[in-house]
Amino acid sequence: MCGDGVPASGLLTVLRSVIERGIADGLITPCVPADLGFSWRPDKPCFYPQGVGHSGYPVWLDLSEETPAELPAETFGKGLTSIRNDIARVSTLAAEDRAALSVAIDKLAAPYERYFSNWLSAHGVDWLFAINMTLSDAAPVTTALHHAAQRRWEHGRHGGIVFWDHDLFRSCSVFENGVRVYPTEPNEFTLLPDTYPWHRWLVASPGLANEAAEYPTALKPLVIANMLPPWCDRQLEQCHHAFLDQQSIGPNTPIMLAPVRIFRAKGVEITLAFQRTVRAVSRRRGWPEPCLLVFGNLAEDPQYAKELIAQARRLDLLGGVRFLDGVPLGTYRDAAGSWHLDEIDLLRVAAATAGAVVFTPSQPDLESVGLGPALAAVAGLPCAITPYHAFTSVYGPEFSVVRVDTDGPQARAAEDLVTLMQNGTPALDSNRAIIQERFPADRWRTMLQELNAAVA
Repeated sequence: MCGDGVPASGLLTVLRSVIERGIADGLITPCVPADLGFSWRPDKPCFYPQGVGHSGYPVWLDLSEETPAELPAETFGKGLTSIRNDIARVSTLAAEDRAALSVAIDKLAAPYERYFSNWLSAHGVDWLFAINMTLSDAAPVTTALHHAAQRRWEHGRHGGIVFWDHDLFRSCSVFENGVRVYPTEPNEFTLLPDTYPWHRWLVASPGLANEAAEYPTALKPLVIANMLPPWCDRQLEQCHHAFLDQQSIGPNTPIMLAPVRIFRAKGVEITLAFQRTVRAVSRRRGWPEPCLLVFGNLAEDPQYAKELIAQARRLDLLGGVRFLDGVPLGTYRDAAGSWHLDEIDLLRVAAATAGAVVFTPSQPDLESVGLGPALAAVAGLPCAITPYHAFTSVYGPEFSVVRVDTDGPQARAAEDLVTLMQNGTPALDSNRAIIQERFPADRWRTMLQELNAAVA
């Protein structure tokens, strides 16, 4: 289960790589029940409470569309949002307000506790992966999850729950209307993984492990880097050519990828401004002007999406950018005959067309990993980034990227990126070696073997 409530979340592509590795190794039964959190993320109004009927999920994924809340969706959503806001400002609450907050959490948790208990039992779940459920987006749901897990596993049943966090409180400094969405540290209303026999805790980076070490729990998380997609060759197939045709992209056009959601902190507006400069450099050199593909779903933040489209129009970029409205977990052709490519196939297209990856977060203290550079390295592509704090600790000082200035001129960075797209460099080969060391796939095989042995 995933707390993001967004079908385009990059966490799901990492999950896919893990699950498919486990299925291939005979460690996971290839029918995986999943709840992606649509019903408890009212802050994603276009997906709440049942998603958007998105296709392209793998055949092994059994997706739940349940809405367990007993209250109407709008009423329940307002309650969740109020609770989230109170948890973020809990230090300012009086004693009676804290008591009322506890009562509100328990009330909204009740239907989810029943739902999770029935769901775990009906599917015979051995291990439940709870992705980004430690944050306080829906504290009642996290509370219900802890209680349901205890009910299922406390009496000696083998297995349990694996909390898998890619964001934690201090490091996820998201703001809405100038107010911090999450507290800077957990409090009595945010349940944490603990030293129960049925709890495991994974985090995606050493930085998150350091933060978690300060939390009021005796359980220390294990650092396990995200699993990256396997690399395929650069030979394009019919579906790739059909996709480019339907997007009105010429066969000689370099493809640049922005593998991010439509979320302000991801800095898509910086990517668009940089794309304009890259196209100008390419035009001046007499080379094909690249086309930018932005992964995110415009429905995630309609106001921000409106601003991005207006910016693209103002910069005369509408012919050189495509908003893909979400990248599916698996490539598929819809009922109208249009192709939708997954992350792996988009990387293949970018590699085959001498493209690049652009990753330009506007907030340096938000990313815990930032997979853009890793995806570029998988495909042998150059990558341009804006500065963000976690980059060096995750990738190391030897990882080669083009640095994009968020405030000053971008011409130098654009010149460098276009040169790399046309000519490459030995540093790109070094990047692949670096990510093989820092994102070891065998660590996930070992983890799945350990979980399998625990319930064998």
